[in-house]
Order: sequence, then C-alpha cells, then structure tokens
Amino acid sequence: MSTCATASRGLNEPLAGTAATARTWLLLEQPGPWGAKALTSSHLDPDVGRALERAADATGVRVALIRRPGRHADCAASPRHQVYVAHTAPGNAWLRSHVVDAPRQLLDLDFAALGAGDHGGFGAPYTGEPLALVCTNGKRDRCCALLGRPLASELMASGEEGVWEITHLGGHRFSPTLLVLPHGYAYGRTAAHTVKEILQGVRDGRVITEGCRGSSAWDRPGQAAELAVRRAVREEAAGVMSIVHTAGGAPRWEVTVAHADGRRWRVAVAQGTSLPPRAESCGAAPGTPARMDVVAVREIA
Repeated sequence: MSTCATASRGLNEPLAGTAATARTWLLLEQPGPWGAKALTSSHLDPDVGRALERAADATGVRVALIRRPGRHADCAASPRHQVYVAHTAPGNAWLRSHVVDAPRQLLDLDFAALGAGDHGGFGAPYTGEPLALVCTNGKRDRCCALLGRPLASELMASGEEGVWEITHLGGHRFSPTLLVLPHGYAYGRTAAHTVKEILQGVRDGRVITEGCRGSSAWDRPGQAAELAVRRAVREEAAGVMSIVHTAGGAPRWEVTVAHADGRRWRVAVAQGTSLPPRAESCGAAPGTPARMDVVAVREIA
C-alpha cells in the first residue's frame, strides 16, 4: 500500500511554504511512548499537558515533546527533563536550555512574553551543537515512524550530538521532516547526508534552501516569499531576511521581504491547489492540499 509520503514525493509536491508556524518553540523531554496527541497521551501528566496547551494558545509558542532516538521502553521513570526554548525571529533569535525536575514548573513561564521574544531569564544560553529535531510520532502518521525514526537513529549513530525525536512538525506527507534550531527552518524528505549539510550550514551561519519548507517565524506566504528571495539573490546568510509586511489574503498575497543591508523585495504569492488529489496523511481520504506558489519577485526601492 502506498504511503502519503510516497504519493507526495511521486507527485513532486512543493515543499516551500509548508512549515509549522511558531515564533517560539518550547520543547520538553518526555521519554517513553507517545500517543497521537502526545501532550495528553504520553507519560507526561495529562493535566499538565492540557495546561501547557492552554497556556500556549494564541501566544505564538508551540509546545512539543522530545526524546533521544532509540528504543523507548514503556517506562514512566524520568527524574529530570531537558527543556529547550527557542525564539526564531531574525534580529532577536535565541535558544536557551534548562533542566526541570517536574514539567509542571513550566506553567510558571510567561507564555505571551516568550512568544514576543522575551525569555525572562529562563535557563541559560544554549551553546552546544545545532538541534536537529526529527518527527517520529507514528501514532500521528506511520510515515513519521517508518521514515523518521531510522533517520534520527542514523544521525545519532553518526555522531551528531544535537539529534532528538519530536512529536509533531506537521506535513506527514513530507516525511522524514526536520526542524533545525536555533534558526527555526523546517525541512522535508530529508536524508542523513542532507541533514549533515544542513547542520554544517547552521554552524557556518548559513541557511540551506534545498529541501527547505520555510522558517517557522513566518506564516505560509511569508515562508514561500523568503525562500524565493533567498534563491533569487543567492543569499545564504542566516538571520538577515525578514518579512516586514504582508498585504492581501487567500488566494493572493503581496509580501515584502527585507534584507538587513536595506534591500527590499515585493513577492507575489498565490495559493494554489495540489492536483491530482492525494492523502495528506496515511489512511485519510484523498484531498487537494493548498500550496504556496510564488508568482513574481521584484526588488523595490
């Protein structure tokens, strides 16, 4: 039986403009099995999971669970939990690390401030290897387990230190999917050798656009517009492109992309329909997912 990822790849469905939208990511280590809605169906206290969902709602913060690659015994024991918080907006991007004894402690955070880019002194600046977060939650979609878990394990075995499994990045049909922090770019249909190139790019302060779904800092039209400008002017430097204005609405937007050096571009983005119909996740009825098509890129004064 064909999987949603096989169908999407065979139809060459475009990746740009498909990343999850989140200015800030709050990542909580929770070993053991995950259910489809992991915050309330894992060994994390479901009351805490629901409270975290409520606290993050409409703040620009996305909460996800993470765990190290490998076998995940059905064991609730986890005396301490690694936590990462990352803000991805260019000009104010940061990644901080902390360890908590009880996930309930995270409910003391000011989620509105985190979403706006103020960490409030939480944890300490993260100075380790770039984080490579691979979606592996087979309870949401089998492609994430079939394709994501082997990728995460291969990366870990190869010596990449910042590799974690994550509960959900959206876009099952683009598996294996990947989020890279601190910059917050998402990727699809990744292989181990391309992930290594992506991570080396992060170390060098560069953004690899091949296979990129977009920056989680922007909405879908902004993601597509930024990537189109980067490709048009061959700009690789991280942290230099921002979406400063978006006009219009579905099915057409005019997005203004600004460079840190003062240059600006106006990008026309149209919402198209992916045809022929295909399943957006395994087991779902065939549908016609929206796609972001860049119609024009024009430098402006």
